[in-house]
Amino acid sequence: MLDLIIKNASLPDGRTGVDIACQDGIITAVEAGITAEATEVIDAKGYLVSPPFVDPHFHMDATLSLGTPRMNVSGTLLEGIALWGELKPVQSVDDIIQRALRYCDLAVSMGLGAIRSHVDTCDDELKGVEALLEVREQVKDYIDLQLVAFPQDGVLRDPTAMANTLRALDMGVDVVGGIPHFERTMADGAESVRQLCEIAAERGLMVDMHCDESDDPHSRHIETLACESQRLGLQGRVAGSHLTSMHSMDNYYVSKLIPLMVEAGVHAIPNPLINIMLQGRHDTYPKRRGQTRVRELRDAGITVGFGSDCVMDPWYSMGTADMLDVAFMGLHVGQLSSREDMAWCFDAVTQNSAHIMGLEGYGIAKGCAANLVLLQARDKIEAIRLRADRLAVIRKGKVIARKQPSVSCLSLPGRPESLDPADYAPKSPT
Repeated sequence: MLDLIIKNASLPDGRTGVDIACQDGIITAVEAGITAEATEVIDAKGYLVSPPFVDPHFHMDATLSLGTPRMNVSGTLLEGIALWGELKPVQSVDDIIQRALRYCDLAVSMGLGAIRSHVDTCDDELKGVEALLEVREQVKDYIDLQLVAFPQDGVLRDPTAMANTLRALDMGVDVVGGIPHFERTMADGAESVRQLCEIAAERGLMVDMHCDESDDPHSRHIETLACESQRLGLQGRVAGSHLTSMHSMDNYYVSKLIPLMVEAGVHAIPNPLINIMLQGRHDTYPKRRGQTRVRELRDAGITVGFGSDCVMDPWYSMGTADMLDVAFMGLHVGQLSSREDMAWCFDAVTQNSAHIMGLEGYGIAKGCAANLVLLQARDKIEAIRLRADRLAVIRKGKVIARKQPSVSCLSLPGRPESLDPADYAPKSPT
């Protein structure tokens, strides 16, 4: 007997009327008309079944800390950085653990199955590192939590950041991070990229750097990151996060830069919610929106995954752990409005981000991990439009979160008694 069968599902690749069989945490069949018995059978009723959502850029050591020790009154990046400096000394390891676990509960309910979290290594006590290593262990059965050693105050600018970053990696942090544009000079920023990439190469680790999170078109550390990736043989293991300065660069320079990134196999992680909130603050009008050149990066063949960055912390007072919100915002800001573009935005919070994180067994195919999300939508575009409810979240073939479909009851003469928002999708032309 199988553990689980999902009947009559629509899939992200456009197939409909598909059954998915799961046994011992693995998908054993994806086909129509599976007749075997199972411990649990879920009728998808034609709704979309997706692999889990993936957040490739987050700050779990700060999440849900909104209001501690005070609010970010201006809502700006600089006040957020100052506020984080006030929070670090007063929070305990247990504070971070409890907030992070609460966030993981929320993340599971929203269908998130994997998160890459940067953790600040400019705290000499490494409280965040200690806390998130414990959280990673506690949530490993339901969330793949990947940690990035992130010297938030600059690995060269902060006198103990390099030693702390190496300690964090020795403790078991997965990925080498950095923030070159926050170093004192452009030269220091480039040197920080070189040193950190060499550490990653020596240790066989991936790299994910906050890179050029600035409106300054001359902040060009992504060029150095691409160069070092190629020099050290790190192709496919390196991501540049944010890349907001690219929004302001001149087109000629970008026409040189993007091919360098392609050649070096560097991935891109824009963070639509935060990028458009925090960038362009010195502008009057026209006002830059800050999100990097998503379409151009994608069309060049670079893997682009959308991250959420923050939820209710010193930098961003909003957020719901909903990667469909992230895709929705990225779609609008990037003017990704063709049918192909909109469907791609769903991929940017699922399979693209899974690729960036190097997740194994991800997807809906025989032999993949039985990690799935049933959404109250018929296809990828409708899932984004509706920010569809997660009706079932499945991990290793077991349902770990459920929600009843959103249905409105109407009292209108001559009109239907109930309304399912997922029934309002346009019919595909025949």
